[in-house]
Amino acid sequence: MPLYEHTFLARQDVTAQQVTGLMNTYKAVIEELGGSVGKTEYWGLKSAAYKIKKNRRAHYAFFNIDAPHEAVVEMERQMRISTDILRFLTVRVEELDDKPSIQMRKQEDRERGDRGDRGDRGDRGPRPPRRDREFGGGFRDDEGGQRTGGRPPRAGGEE
Repeated sequence: MPLYEHTFLARQDVTAQQVTGLMNTYKAVIEELGGSVGKTEYWGLKSAAYKIKKNRRAHYAFFNIDAPHEAVVEMERQMRISTDILRFLTVRVEELDDKPSIQMRKQEDRERGDRGDRGDRGDRGPRPPRRDREFGGGFRDDEGGQRTGGRPPRAGGEE
């Protein structure tokens, strides 16, 4: 049977329990028509890149599906009818990944306080002393009082 990854977005004003109910409903549709849903993930309420049907945020859910094409078509037909579903996307894949998706790994890292790819910065050593700044920008040379940086002096005013 073909393998699919399916993601859908539900309206922001439904609860997480209702989204779980929607996930169970669509999982049952797939299983009734001879398929199976391997992995289900609820990614939570996230901001969308743009407004979708007057919604700035949406509940994101993800499925790994092993089912005949007709089962996926029926699930998508029912999603089109539902007023709670904003968008969905089904992609056919060669093999299903059993590990947690990148979204779930990000969520776990945030909960643990993991710094990701940046790693531990460690001790950066002593910082050099800060130079004193004059009001108006730029620095003055210690000896002659000449400007060494910043904007040129204003015309008709004090230097």
